[in-house]
Amino acid sequence: MATTDNAEAKELGLVGKVELRIALTDSDIKLESLLRTYLPPLLLKLASDYVSVRNKDRLDLLPTLINGMKRNFGESARHTSSLFNMLLKLLHALPLPARGSAEDTNLRRQLGFSESLEDADFIASWIGKLILFLSNRSVKRLPGLDVDDCSFLQLYDKKDTWQPGTVEGMNLVDTKVVAVKFLASGAFTDTERFLPALLAASDPNSRLSDVGDDMLKRAISAVSLEDTETLGPMFQIYLGTRGTDGSLPCPAPLQTKILTLLSRSKTASSFRTENIKIIQEGLTSDVGADLTSPTTASKGLEASKLRTQIFSYTNWLAGVSESSDIDIIAPSVVSALREYIEGQGWPTCHAQARGSNDQVSNLRSLGYESIGVLAKASPTNLILDEDLDLLRWLFDSLAADSAGRDVSLSIEHALSSILGAFGGALHRGLEEPLEGLLSHNMQRQPGDVEGVGFKIVRSTRFLAVRFANRCLPFRNTKARWMNILAVGSGVHERKEILEEGKKGLDPYWYRLLNPSNPLTSQDTQAKDAKYDLPKLSDLVVQFFDSESVWGTARPPSLPLPMESAYGQAIRFCRNMLTGEALSTNALAINAEWEQQLDTSIVNDEATRQKLRNHLHSMAEQAKTRIALENFLTATFNGVVAPESKCVVACGEVLLQLYPLAPNASVASLSEKVHLLQDAVVSSDRSSREASSRLFGILGSHPNCPQGSLQKMIRDFSGRAEGWQQAMGSVYFQVHGAILANAYYWSRRAFRADAPPTPEDEAKMQKTIDLVLEILHTAQDKTLLDAATTALSELSLSGIILPRSLTSPHNASETISKLSSIAEKGNENAVKALGAFGIQCHEELAGEALLHQVMTCLFKLHEVREPTVQFSVGEALSHAAVGWQSKSLIAALDVQGQAPATPSRDSSLGWTLEKIIEDCKTTKPALRQASVIWLLCLVQFCGHLAAIRNRLRDCQSAFKGFLGDRDSLNQETASRGLSLVYEKGDRDLKDDLVRDLVSSFTGTSANMSGRVSGETQLFEPGALPTGEGSITTYKDIMSLAAEVGNPSLVYKFMSLAANNAVWTSRAALGRFGLSNIFSDSSVDGYLAQNPKLYPALFRYRFDPNTNVRNSMNEIWTALVREPTATIDQHFDSIMADLLKNILGKEWRTRQACCGAIADLIQSRPAVKYEMYIGDIWTLTFKVCDDIKESVRAAAMALARVLVSSLTRGLEAGDSSTRSAGAMLKNVLPFLLSPSGLESSAEDVQAFSLSALMQIIKKSSRDSLRPFVPDLVSRLILLLSSLEPQGIEYVRLRAEQYGVTGQQIDDARLSGVRGSPMLEAIEKCLDFLDAATMQDLKRPLEDAITSGLGLPSRVGGSRVLVSLSTKHNFVFRPHASQFLKLARRQVLDRNETISASYSAACGYLSRLASDDDILSLVKHCRKLYFDSDEDRHRVVAGDIILAVSKYATDRFNALAADFLPFIFFGKHDSHEPARTLFHDTWNEMVGGSRTVLLYMQEIVQLAVQYLDSPRWSLKHTAAFSIAEAVNATGEDINDSVAQVIWPALEKAVDGKTWEGKERVLQAFVKFSRAPNVITQDERKWSVIQVGHVVMSGVRIWAMNE
Repeated sequence: MATTDNAEAKELGLVGKVELRIALTDSDIKLESLLRTYLPPLLLKLASDYVSVRNKDRLDLLPTLINGMKRNFGESARHTSSLFNMLLKLLHALPLPARGSAEDTNLRRQLGFSESLEDADFIASWIGKLILFLSNRSVKRLPGLDVDDCSFLQLYDKKDTWQPGTVEGMNLVDTKVVAVKFLASGAFTDTERFLPALLAASDPNSRLSDVGDDMLKRAISAVSLEDTETLGPMFQIYLGTRGTDGSLPCPAPLQTKILTLLSRSKTASSFRTENIKIIQEGLTSDVGADLTSPTTASKGLEASKLRTQIFSYTNWLAGVSESSDIDIIAPSVVSALREYIEGQGWPTCHAQARGSNDQVSNLRSLGYESIGVLAKASPTNLILDEDLDLLRWLFDSLAADSAGRDVSLSIEHALSSILGAFGGALHRGLEEPLEGLLSHNMQRQPGDVEGVGFKIVRSTRFLAVRFANRCLPFRNTKARWMNILAVGSGVHERKEILEEGKKGLDPYWYRLLNPSNPLTSQDTQAKDAKYDLPKLSDLVVQFFDSESVWGTARPPSLPLPMESAYGQAIRFCRNMLTGEALSTNALAINAEWEQQLDTSIVNDEATRQKLRNHLHSMAEQAKTRIALENFLTATFNGVVAPESKCVVACGEVLLQLYPLAPNASVASLSEKVHLLQDAVVSSDRSSREASSRLFGILGSHPNCPQGSLQKMIRDFSGRAEGWQQAMGSVYFQVHGAILANAYYWSRRAFRADAPPTPEDEAKMQKTIDLVLEILHTAQDKTLLDAATTALSELSLSGIILPRSLTSPHNASETISKLSSIAEKGNENAVKALGAFGIQCHEELAGEALLHQVMTCLFKLHEVREPTVQFSVGEALSHAAVGWQSKSLIAALDVQGQAPATPSRDSSLGWTLEKIIEDCKTTKPALRQASVIWLLCLVQFCGHLAAIRNRLRDCQSAFKGFLGDRDSLNQETASRGLSLVYEKGDRDLKDDLVRDLVSSFTGTSANMSGRVSGETQLFEPGALPTGEGSITTYKDIMSLAAEVGNPSLVYKFMSLAANNAVWTSRAALGRFGLSNIFSDSSVDGYLAQNPKLYPALFRYRFDPNTNVRNSMNEIWTALVREPTATIDQHFDSIMADLLKNILGKEWRTRQACCGAIADLIQSRPAVKYEMYIGDIWTLTFKVCDDIKESVRAAAMALARVLVSSLTRGLEAGDSSTRSAGAMLKNVLPFLLSPSGLESSAEDVQAFSLSALMQIIKKSSRDSLRPFVPDLVSRLILLLSSLEPQGIEYVRLRAEQYGVTGQQIDDARLSGVRGSPMLEAIEKCLDFLDAATMQDLKRPLEDAITSGLGLPSRVGGSRVLVSLSTKHNFVFRPHASQFLKLARRQVLDRNETISASYSAACGYLSRLASDDDILSLVKHCRKLYFDSDEDRHRVVAGDIILAVSKYATDRFNALAADFLPFIFFGKHDSHEPARTLFHDTWNEMVGGSRTVLLYMQEIVQLAVQYLDSPRWSLKHTAAFSIAEAVNATGEDINDSVAQVIWPALEKAVDGKTWEGKERVLQAFVKFSRAPNVITQDERKWSVIQVGHVVMSGVRIWAMNE
């Protein structure tokens, strides 16, 4: 023993002396000489018999080699090359400690890297270069390595450096592997290993890439990708270094990975030159040819991946680069992209590329998309040039690129990306080329050929129209002509082209497509200029000049081309003309601007006067006069064109403009009156009505040719007189003829140019008689319509006077006839009554015609058609005030004066009084009619004193309808209140606003009116009774009496009043009430009372669509700057919402949820931080609301809260404090019975999703304090999220044809894939030592108290994760949790037991030897002391887990494991035997192990040969027998002395099944040579006899 110790000490001394000599060298020459002498014998000591010598040699030699290596490299690279090579050789023999162990952590200090940081960095960098190195001596430089690098690693051309068969040669791949493993050890920091890890992760050898990936994941967080010192080497490796001795670009896989990392650094975008080279060289290198070569598929795939990443990197550069950088990068990159695409064939893709796999097509698509992104990022350099070269190229590509649909979609995407570049005002030098380009693309058709090899394969019209709408100003007439072409494309064109064309003709849509972004005043002016309307003169030149398809010089007898667009073109010109007249400031451009324009032209005197003045001013200048006359001619052509479908549209425009235009401008049209002949008698009613009125207007003009006119009159008169014989379509001709004559004579009367001749009077009388005859005798509706219209026109013009009518068709009978027709809903008859009433005098002695007319009109309230009631309202205004009614403004459609009519003194007053009184009625029909009539009177007669003096009464009457059940009544009342507001003084306006505000800031609906038995309180079906439903007050009274409960009356009335509150609120924003609030907010009531804002903000989210739309309209009008207003009133708005979110009204609760969600979405968390606790508390209360829609709104709010929280968590350290405060409020809710433990599946799903988002987005610092509670709660909740029916199915598994274990296996699989377990893993990633200490107790509680398989298994999975991924922080606690896991393995559920057995195996990795020995002792106790077979299975499971998951610890304590395993693998219980048998086979290499542990095996078996439990006794006997069999022929004396007593005891005793195996072993043992010597008399005859008798008994039993 002493000799051995002396030898070991001697070797240690020799190693120390050599180490000292090396340390004392002071020059390279001496060091080299010393190493040559002592290095070989020193390396031999690595194979010493003594572990201490081997370890000392290795660990002591390494610091000697490493220390000063960086300094030595600067002095002598060749010498350092030898040292580095020696280091690599030592690494082959260096046993690295386990990752994360104390030895691993201490390695950096032992090697001296802690004090010599530059050496650590130097060695790490050269290990990285070694990874790139290839042992090809014919190549002087390599990808990523220059000539000097290769020489250094090759020991400066030493031949046998990387030849494994030589004495000093090494295997390059094996050396790389050991070097990378050394790099992954604790000797280096993450910062030092980052770049080499990146190189290793990209290596094709999985032995390197696996380790490299693991290092890179840990190292990426330790470096800053915004540091230029980190980015520079990456760019250098990617591109290589230039020159003959420089390095080559690195391989494609490494380039791909580098680009991925560069895309995470904004600073990388500032490397202009490098980025240009990356893209240019990546697109133009020869590697692209590999894509179509089947022999180099793998290389082509790598190139495809690289190019895909290059395109992604290009798009990323365009998005994050500073404008100064991208302006320099973009031109060169776009040029390279175009060359790349054209290199594949352009515009026709080469057949070879087109026929290859999808890679070419995909890359071609990405190329186009990248061009679009770059052009958008740098428009000045790429797009906004006068040649428009790139834009033209893209349009050509879209038209002719034949690569396929996916490529065409990418080109469209690229073009769409460029649209934003034209957002500003274009100078004329750019506008004109763009006009030409877009016009050309509007004309392209598939199949056209433009030059050699340039065939059009697809239409470019849609993109051309889009560009016209987005890039050219609205005043550009060519752009508007493109819109017309798009609209006129017909039904066969793409629907989106038609829609885009219509948008371009609508200034409202144009502004939506080109929103203003006033960054500066100059920008604002440019935007406003872009919105300018085109001039009519320019439009006429573009649309109707001689070169246009619609030129006015074309014969009107020809059909119209593009007829579907003609009417829209005419209306567009009319709209722009009106816009010119009103000026842009006076023209409100909104969604209903065209409808409002139509109404203003017809009814608004100011608008008509402005338009009249503008038309007259146009007529005074030659250019504009010609344009006006051409436009009127074009409009007329649309009416008279053969089979024209735009007669109505064009006729309407002519009828609007003709009365306002100068006579000289329309004189030429009167000369063409004969062209209206066919239109007047056409089969289309609208055409007949429009053209017949035009005939009356043009025919009555002084310039109208009398010959043609009289011929037409005679023809029309003849057709009309034959009405009694008319049949079929002839009725239509009679209808047109009657209207034409009536319009002609009425317009002659309006003009009053000359007194009618006797002949004219005779013809007029004949027309009157014919009209009256048809009115009183005809039955056909078409003829009656013609007669009533004619009577109306003749009455308005004063041709028909009531007193002049005699029997049989006197005035009274005519009124009665008109009334009877009107009662059938004929609006023409209603208008005729009003027109006839104009000519009636107020009540005079013996004349009551006006009263009769009024009575007939009032009786029409029974007609349940709102449109009829509006006609009645107009008729009442006509009869009450005559031509003073504003509704007759457009009736005088020629240059002339309104005829004289009887005066009116009191008619309007008593009419108004009756209508106001009728507004208070409870009869639904009369009530609705009255409010409509009142609106008409205020609108058409509001300028008269009789109305103005009673505006307050009108206001009161209208307010009574805001809470009405009928939405039409609400809308009508809203219109009426707006009109009253406009016409009232300031006091009246403030009173109105005050009442309106109280109607929705309070609880009263402010309804006026009385309740009668017929008053409808509820919609039919709202309160079903079984046989019907309660609707009126009388129904309530009857039901109350029937059930004997009078209080029902009050309860139902309360419901009705509450419903009225909401209906009145819905009416607030309709039809102009928003303007009331807007005006008052400036200088009225609201200016001093801003309490409206909180309530108004809340009602914007009301579940009722009408209420919501109304409030949004009010909000838009009232709040000019929403952001500033909300910020100003934020606290009051939030207080109101939090107060009402638990209100008694479900719709209030629902509205509050939506309002809060909107309020916090666009605001920083600091704004509402003080409210966040209350918001979450109230939100989760409402999540349990009784009404489903409220619950849904609350869940939506909760999602918004989570989204807001995750945004705050992503913000980083700056918001850690606020994020922590929010988490403190949020997490308890998500984990509470209102969240993950909720019985509602949707709530559970949301809570889990929210929790996953929070954990995923949280930073380490913000979430770490909550990890202990989170992990424990999530483990416990694993079971609560499992469907409850699973346990039921498991208990009755046999009924469903499966086993309980199969179900448990499925449950286990579900737990492993559970998102909740993923969340737990994420939480564990945030652990540090302090947090792990805090986690210990909650985790113990969760493991011990968890119910259900998911929670129990989840606990074991957490232990496994802690043992493997987080062993640094978990190691101090491993012993405690190993003991805890030991207690869990006895669970009755086999799946849970197996899970914790596996956990014991993983925990053994970190446990001490004593803990593992204790575990073995525990397993032995389970095995030997328990009567249950299952406990032996558990013991085997634990032992197997330790062998699999802690192999090194198992091997270190093999003497304690293997004898027990050997014993257990002979167990009579098959499941237990299998586990021990598998463990033995896995850990034991051969039978020699039995001999090694024979003493321990026999001692263990002998203990249980006398066991009272037969299973143990048999297992012991079998173990002894197997031990004998395993020895083979190697039973020597010492072995025999150990075996014989046990074998003898095993054979002795009773016979039992299987004992023959023991006897066979005995026979084998006895035959072994030299087992017993002659001198040793250990066997007696009796003993042998016992053995023989036992064998006989066994034989007999078997027989």
